[in-house]
Amino acid sequence: QVQVAESGGGLVQAGESLRLSCAASGRIFRIGAMAWYRQAPGKQRELVATITSGGSPNYVDSVKGRFTISRDNAKNTVYLQMNSLKPEDTAVYYCMAANVLTPTSHVVDYWGKGTLVTVSS
Repeated sequence: QVQVAESGGGLVQAGESLRLSCAASGRIFRIGAMAWYRQAPGKQRELVATITSGGSPNYVDSVKGRFTISRDNAKNTVYLQMNSLKPEDTAVYYCMAANVLTPTSHVVDYWGKGTLVTVSS
């Protein structure tokens, strides 16, 4: 059984920074891309950033220059460094591990339960 767990959320003031972590655990042979999504109250979940297994990142325009996604393949972990946070960044942030290959030979996407980030003005 594969589990994905996020950590690092909290309450910060505008302009401050937070670092989110997400670790995938269990019997994992390989993980494809990893990604961070977020869902603000009353809004749809949106993709924030992705990173390929080779380390190539991509970002939604609203976070470019402020957020940095990185990963440690040896630890099956992805990070999201968030700088210059704004009140509009307030949301539950979810991690997704894509195309996870396990000993059962199934390839499945796994989601974490989310971590809340609140940015006060």
